[in-house]
Amino acid sequence: MGRGKIEIKKIENVNSRQVTFSKRRGGLMKKAKELAVLCDAQVGVIIFSSTGKLYEFASSCMEQIIARYNQIKHEDPEPAAMIENVANQVESRDVDLKDEVEKLQLIHRRMMGKELEGLTYNELNNLEQQLTEGMISVKDRKEKLLLEELERSKQQEKKLVVQNEALREKIVGLEHHARINDHHHHHHHHLFVSKDSCVSTSSSMPPYYKEGTSNNSDTSLRLGLRMDITPTSI
Repeated sequence: MGRGKIEIKKIENVNSRQVTFSKRRGGLMKKAKELAVLCDAQVGVIIFSSTGKLYEFASSCMEQIIARYNQIKHEDPEPAAMIENVANQVESRDVDLKDEVEKLQLIHRRMMGKELEGLTYNELNNLEQQLTEGMISVKDRKEKLLLEELERSKQQEKKLVVQNEALREKIVGLEHHARINDHHHHHHHHLFVSKDSCVSTSSSMPPYYKEGTSNNSDTSLRLGLRMDITPTSI
C-alpha cells in the first residue's frame, strides 16, 4: 500500500518539524552527490535551518562554486531580465485578450437587441445596417443551400429514371425470351401430336388396303378419293 500524499505546508509541531528537516536534508544531500557523480556536474548546496545552523555540500570547493556563480550572474544578467520581460508580455496579452472577449460579447448582445442603452443615433443606425447585411447574407446562404439540395435531388431523380429504364428493358427482354420459348414448345408439341394421329389412322386401316397402297395414301387423300374403296373397284 503506497504512502499517502503529504500536504506541503509548515509543520507546526517543533519535534516533527525537526525530524522532517533532518530526513529531507539528508535526502537532498544524497541526491546532490549522486547528480554530481553521475552527470559530472559541479553542484553546491547551502542550507540554513530555522535555528540558523549551516549545512552544505559541494562537489568541489564551495568557494569556487560561489565565485563561479557570482561571475556568471554578473556577466550575463539578461536571462532573468528576459524571463521578466516575457512574463510581462504574457500578462499584457492576457489583458488584451480579455478586453477583446468582453467587446465581442457586448457586440453579440447588442446584435441580439440587448444593452442598447447609451448608443447614439448613428451607432444604432450602424447596428441596424449590420443586422440587415447579416440577414441578407443568411438569406443568400439559405437560397444557395436550397439550390444545391434541389440539384442533388434532380441528379438522384435522373439516376432513378435511368435505373428504372434499364430494369424495364430487362423485363421486356425476359418476357420476349419467355414468349419465344413458349412458342417453340407449343410448335414441337403440335408436330408430335400430328405424327401420332397419322400413325393411329394408318394402323386402323383394313389389312387389304395396307398392302401395296400405303405409298399412295397421301395422294388419295389429296385427290378426295374414298379410303374404303378396294383396288379392284377402282
